[in-house]
Amino acid sequence: MLITRRTLLTASAGGLVLAGLGGRAALADLAKLKQKDSYKIGFAQTESNNPWRLAQTASMKDEAAKRGWQLVYTDAAGSAAKQVADVRSMIAQKVDVILLAPREEKPLIPAVMEAKKAGIPLFLIDRNVDATLATAGKDYVAFIGSDFVKEGHQAAEALTKAVNGQAKIIELQGSTGSSPANDRMKGFADYIKDHPGMQIIASQSGDFARDKGRQVFETLYQAHPDATALYSHNDEMTMGAIAAMEAAGKVPGKDLIIASIDGTKDATQALIDGKVYVVVECNPKFGPKAFDAVERYGRGETIDTWLVNDDRVFTKENAAGYMPEAY
Repeated sequence: MLITRRTLLTASAGGLVLAGLGGRAALADLAKLKQKDSYKIGFAQTESNNPWRLAQTASMKDEAAKRGWQLVYTDAAGSAAKQVADVRSMIAQKVDVILLAPREEKPLIPAVMEAKKAGIPLFLIDRNVDATLATAGKDYVAFIGSDFVKEGHQAAEALTKAVNGQAKIIELQGSTGSSPANDRMKGFADYIKDHPGMQIIASQSGDFARDKGRQVFETLYQAHPDATALYSHNDEMTMGAIAAMEAAGKVPGKDLIIASIDGTKDATQALIDGKVYVVVECNPKFGPKAFDAVERYGRGETIDTWLVNDDRVFTKENAAGYMPEAY
């Protein structure tokens, strides 16, 4: 059985509640939200150094403008400590709701708990926090985001099929301590453990960044020139690795078969060009879903503790159709 956050049992005031799809927020434990025509929303972004984050921020700003809501926006520039301070600033500004995209799982726990203490409903956006330290439906309203374990599983399944179950794989991990990196690694590993020909021979964090991904891949590939495949936790690192491959005279898509995650415009073009075999989508356009959840919560509706994004799988066959909406 594939265990994800869908099946985590979490404590609530009344006993045990099944968190995830179908799980319900324990409203008695949470800050209430008064129904209003317009809300003051705090959005604590983790960083703005890649197309995925820029697309997410744009979606939030566009949705706020569309509804006439006030958006208090901060950018932590990749610092968990700054992001905690950003949330504290939002609390001081008495925002109605906080939407937090946590940099890492454990360091953002104080921000979650301080918002709860201040009586401000908080939603986690796109990344989660350590479920043993903070619980959806009790300490914060809900997690809105993708199933990262499933993303890793889908990438592994497609890559395994592409290489007929035989590959020596370099893995570029995302930011250390972040839920996408942890879960994408787990989903991939869980799948290939039943395919002994699929071997991860080197794995290191590229911090979800293009240039860092290029540098890390260069080092790993020099140490492991027998590698035949690349599994990258996001498209920015993938594009950096492709640049490194081409600089070394290698042909991406031929010398190394590539599986990536996100759905950026650059990676979609690489699919069309045959450089990447598969891209598992992680949709960054959270604005409508997040603001709808806030509105519903303000009306007193019960909110699922995990609002799951439905993501797609792109290959050369369907990439062209997706390109107009890629970011």
